[in-house]
Amino acid sequence: MRMIYKICPASAWREAERSGVFRGSADDLRDGFIHFSTGPQVAETARRHFSGQTGLFLIAVDADSLGDSLRWEPSRQDELFPHLYGELDLGAVTAVLDMRTRSDGTHDIPELEP
Repeated sequence: MRMIYKICPASAWREAERSGVFRGSADDLRDGFIHFSTGPQVAETARRHFSGQTGLFLIAVDADSLGDSLRWEPSRQDELFPHLYGELDLGAVTAVLDMRTRSDGTHDIPELEP
């Protein structure tokens, strides 16, 4: 099982749990796909795009279960990032982890699978 991760406001994730599907954040909807990161990419994604934000979850997803809708595309420094073109079936989610915000605005990132 290959893991990928989504940083998500807790409120958006709770709505996904109520509706049974995650359609993406405002940024995802704007870009036409759901942004994910690999384990080694999460800390930099959090720093660049979520610094100072509170109330975040880190959603762990089984990438292998997403099929052809998941594409690996170049982004930051031509590094390949996982992008999901479509809705995230909650059955692919393996864990929902709290991302605690430190006083300096950075986040505690749990140990992740690469």
